[in-house]
Amino acid sequence: MQYVPLAGLLILGVLFAAISFVASRLLAPRRPNDRKSSAYECGIDPAKETPERFPVRFFLIAMIFIVFDIELIFFYPWAIAHGSLGVFGLVAILIFTAAVFESFVYLIGNGALEWGPVHEARRLKAAVSAERTTSSTIRRVGSEGRLDTPTTTEAA
Repeated sequence: MQYVPLAGLLILGVLFAAISFVASRLLAPRRPNDRKSSAYECGIDPAKETPERFPVRFFLIAMIFIVFDIELIFFYPWAIAHGSLGVFGLVAILIFTAAVFESFVYLIGNGALEWGPVHEARRLKAAVSAERTTSSTIRRVGSEGRLDTPTTTEAA
């Protein structure tokens, strides 16, 4: 008898979903075309491939966030019940902390936190060579296929 309100709520939820699907089928206008049938990805059809890959550093930073988020999720219950867990709880949380610290050391070793002016200067210094000139490194954005674009010698 105590589950009657829960069963009623479940029945109401299923009825609402079923009525919504039926009403959508009956009332929605049907005008299919190629664009509506195609896969939707941000609404823009890609004209060409992206010029560079997404930086791996972003994923490393996301991994750091997830590692510390999971750590906090597990530390909170342990902090509440650490008195009743005794030595077993202490050893378990020490093993868990060692695993979290090991993953943090791995991420730091892979350069997850290397950004800013010092890292950028180090990266740029390694990229500079004598063969690089303005005509070989500057790419005119949007000039592909244009006939009226000046060459690099005319622009200088």
